[in-house]
Amino acid sequence: MTQYLLSIYQPDGPAPEPEVLEPILRELDALNEEIRAAGAWVFAAGLQPPETATVLQAKGDDVLVTDGPFTEGKEHLGGFTVIQVETEDEALEWSRRLARVLSPLHVEVRAFG
Repeated sequence: MTQYLLSIYQPDGPAPEPEVLEPILRELDALNEEIRAAGAWVFAAGLQPPETATVLQAKGDDVLVTDGPFTEGKEHLGGFTVIQVETEDEALEWSRRLARVLSPLHVEVRAFG
């Protein structure tokens, strides 16, 4: 079985209003339960806003520490799900379903290893 990272990208800015976000979160919870029931669930998590990030980069003997995201952009990684399935087609099917729930956000699929 291969593990896949389903990365969820969202636009910078405030979260949607509760009346918009709550139905999406209910659908997301239902999909996560289906993934668990299918035995494909590993874990998932949302991330704090990009301005809370710290980036470290080695430069010779020193390590440069910078507050904020690695790159400035209009979108950021907002959360992720890790699944474990037999085939890439299975990973893509779960990803399609996730993308439908989170539309219009983008979901990137990448295998580990």
